[in-house]
Amino acid sequence: MSRDSDSGSTAGVAVDARERDAAESAEAESGESGGEGRTGSAAARRRWRAAGVAALVALLLAGTGLLVQAARLNGDDALANRALTDSSGTAAVAGDVSNALSKVFSYAPEDPGVTARDADELLAGRAREQYRQLFGRIRQRVVAQELTLTTHVVRAGVIRLDGDDATLLVLLDQITERKGKDPTSVGAQLSVTAERQDGQWRITDLKSR
Repeated sequence: MSRDSDSGSTAGVAVDARERDAAESAEAESGESGGEGRTGSAAARRRWRAAGVAALVALLLAGTGLLVQAARLNGDDALANRALTDSSGTAAVAGDVSNALSKVFSYAPEDPGVTARDADELLAGRAREQYRQLFGRIRQRVVAQELTLTTHVVRAGVIRLDGDDATLLVLLDQITERKGKDPTSVGAQLSVTAERQDGQWRITDLKSR
């Protein structure tokens, strides 16, 4: 009787032990699974936060660029420069300057005086004086060597237009002909300052670029 009781008690302890071991193992697995879940969830949150910060930085940079551009466009200089907004005004100054350059930089040996008269009418200030000196030096050679110069304005861009003052960048195509020789063509680029006088734009300064 005693042996049976001892055997039953031992068997019960063994069963309890197995059950305890199984329960602990289950708890351990559950704990590991929960830890991995928490670790994965934390990593995902970190990735989302990093992505959110990157997106915010990109938006801030883009916003800063827009603000800088807006400041430039709305600055005093930009507002004063009507070349950005006045299409008819820019067309008028570009047309007058193009016409003037085509005339004063075109001449023929038959009547070089026409060019000189055009220059007196279409140029003013420093540009007129510069041209008089230059043309005075070459006028006799134009007749003697039968030189012909024809100038075409390829493009005239108004950089600045402020009231009666304008600055332009002009591209020219010039063809030179001399008796007995083939014509030659060359391009030129000028920085031009113009002033509106009596309703007409006159060139006041010329610089080769």
